[in-house]
Amino acid sequence: MNTGSPAEAARSARAEQRRHQLLTAAARLMERDGFHGVSMQALAEEASVSVGLIYRYFGGKDEVLLAVIWRVLDAFASQVPEAIDKAGPDPVERTAAAFAAYCTIIDEHRHAAVLTYRESRTLSTEGRARIKSAEVETGRPLRACLREAIDEGLFRDVDVELCSYDLLLLAHGWALKYWYFEHSHDLQDYVRTQTALMFGGLLRPEHRGAYTHLLAG
Repeated sequence: MNTGSPAEAARSARAEQRRHQLLTAAARLMERDGFHGVSMQALAEEASVSVGLIYRYFGGKDEVLLAVIWRVLDAFASQVPEAIDKAGPDPVERTAAAFAAYCTIIDEHRHAAVLTYRESRTLSTEGRARIKSAEVETGRPLRACLREAIDEGLFRDVDVELCSYDLLLLAHGWALKYWYFEHSHDLQDYVRTQTALMFGGLLRPEHRGAYTHLLAG
C-alpha cells in the first residue's frame, strides 16, 4: 500500500491522537499520585483505553514518563523558534516573544512540567542525560536573542547563561506555583508582569522609551 495514502494518513493521525490522550492522562495521574503510585491499569482507566493499547506504544511505565517529559521539550524545540521568527528582527522583541512562548508551552503542559521536577530522577541514567542535553538545546534560541540584544547595545552586558536560565525558571514557575498564581493572575498577566520585571533590569536606560509596552507590567 502507498504509505502516503489517505488511509495511512488517517491511521497515523489516530495513532498520534491516542499517544496524546495517553501522555496527557499520564502527566495528570503521575503528578497527582506520583510515578510509583501509578499502575498501568490505573493509567489505562485514566486514559479510557485498554492496558494492551498502552503497550502498543510504550514498553513500560518508564517509557511513558520519558515520553511525557520529552513532549514538552519537543514543543519548546518547535514553537519557540517560530515565535521568535514572528516577532521580527528586533532582538528585544524576539527575547520577549521567546519568554512568552516558553510560558505558553508550560501552561499547556503544566502537569508534565511539574512531573519533570518531581520524577526525572526516576529515569535511567541514559534517560536523564537525554533530557539534560535537550533542555540545554531548547534554551539555545533564547540565549541567542539575549546575546544579540547585548551586542546591539540594547541590553546591559549580563551573563547570558544565567539570565536565560532565570527566564526559563520563571516560565517553569508558572506551573510549579500555579496553585498560588491562579488566584491572582492569568497567564497573560503573569507573562506581562515577569517580562516587565526582567526587562526593567536588562534594558539600558537610554532605550527604555522604545519599549514602554514591555515595561508596563
